[in-house]
Formats: sequence, structure tokens, C-alpha cells
Amino acid sequence: MKLLTLLACLWALAVPLQPQETPTVFRTEARMVEVYATVLDHKGRYLDGIPREHFRVSDNGQPQSIVAFEGNTAGLTCAMLLDTTGSMRDSLPTVKNAISRLIDEFRDEDTMAIYGFSTTLDLLQDFTHDRAAAKRAVMRTRAAGMTALFDAITHVTMDISARSGKKAVVIFTDGDDNASVLNAGRAVERAKKSGIPLYTVAQGEARDSHELMNRLKEIARLTGGKTYGAKDAHEAAQIFQDISAELQHTYLLAYRPPETKDDGWRQIQVSVSGTKDYKDCTVRSKEGYYPN
Repeated sequence: MKLLTLLACLWALAVPLQPQETPTVFRTEARMVEVYATVLDHKGRYLDGIPREHFRVSDNGQPQSIVAFEGNTAGLTCAMLLDTTGSMRDSLPTVKNAISRLIDEFRDEDTMAIYGFSTTLDLLQDFTHDRAAAKRAVMRTRAAGMTALFDAITHVTMDISARSGKKAVVIFTDGDDNASVLNAGRAVERAKKSGIPLYTVAQGEARDSHELMNRLKEIARLTGGKTYGAKDAHEAAQIFQDISAELQHTYLLAYRPPETKDDGWRQIQVSVSGTKDYKDCTVRSKEGYYPN
């Protein structure tokens, strides 16, 4: 018996061990298309508290199931991009006060970041719930340098894209772009890909440039934001109040994009239906996206 046991052990040692197979790991990426929507009644008043089931979303004409939804009361992440170029020297104090009042309108659950741009982009205050810290960052800005507007827009949208939930970017500029590495067309394409609503306020030379205003309007229209032209810094302050109201009345809807081999632009349509309360309402949202 002992001999059999010994032989069995020797045989086992002689048989080469089979390498263990590495388990296959499947990784999936649940990519979602985020759509921001603002709903107005026939008199132009905001419609709040609309339930998820009353929204309809279609992708290139195909109805989609809404798999994630945040109502207008959900928290918001907002990046504020402030022109700090030399041309802002006279109007910067008034604009600082206007942006500080905008910050006061944010709620405790909202998060904000402050950026300044001239030739380069500066993060003055990283994303925070602390309104006082955000206002201090605004008040520390100084006017100097040239205007690299489109570079700044591109970098800020990349920063905020990584954050979850509802997002928006508010931009103020008083000069035409004269220092960006990226051209306007590429900046518009990148803004379209991010799909985050961009609200732009143009004053002075920026407002007088038809080419720049058309680019800003295009960015706003395609992302579901708005573009404003301010005659002076005092008018800009009133515009910031309008933006504040807009940000507090935004819905976020998300759906899984249909499978497609086409990398071309896909149209998005958003509507509201279900009761007479939403009859003749207007929905403003981004117009589409690139699948990749």
C-alpha cells in the first residue's frame, strides 16, 4: 500500500503542471447622451416641476427611453469664465460685482468654479460649494494681456465635462479672439461634442465683431445655451440675472445612444406632452451630438 502511494506521488510530480487560464474580464462602458432642456410656456415663462414621464426624446427621429433624469431643483455645477484681458480695465469692477451677484443666486447644493483668461487660462477657484470663496476669486482678478477666448472655452468645457450631474458654462468677454491656438471652427466642434450648455455675454469689441458673435451664437444654439450682447458693463449685470434664472430652470435627461457605425452628426429632438398644461410650450435643448 505504501509502495502504491509512493508511486502515485512520483507520477504526479512527473506530470507537468498545466498553466492556469487567465479569466476573461468583460468591460462595458455605458455611454450616455446628456441633454439639457429648458421649457417655456406660450408666454415665455419657465415651466418647472415637469415629471420625467412627460418628456419625449428622439435621436435621428427614433424615440429613445430616458434612463436618467434630473429635474430643475437638482444641484448644478457651473464654470464661470471671465475675460481678464487689458481691454477690461475700465469695465472689470462693474463686471466683478455682477458676477458676485450671480454667485449669490446659487443654492447650497450648487457647485461653482471661477476661471480667468487672457493669453492663458487661470483657474482662480476650483469647484466649490463655498460662495464666499468663489466671490473672493472674482474680486482678485486683474486686467492684462490679449484674448485667447476659444482656447479658454475648450479647456473649461473639458474640465467640467468630467463632473457628474447638471452642468453649465457662463462666459464673459469684451474682446475678439486674437491669441488662441485653436481656431474658432475647432472650438465650436469641441463645444458641440461636450454638449454642455454655454451661456455667453459679449461686450465692447466682442459685441461689434459679427464673426465672433455668429460663432458664439452657434455654440449656444448647438449646446442649448444662450448668447447675449451687452452695450456696457451695467447692461451685462442685468444679463447675468437672466442667466441666473435660466440656470435654475434647467432639466437634465440622458439616454443610451443607438448603435451606429456612422460618426456623423445626429439630431436630437426634445418635446413635452401629456397634459394641457404643456400645450404650446417651447423646449430649448442642444440640437445634436457626435457618436464618437
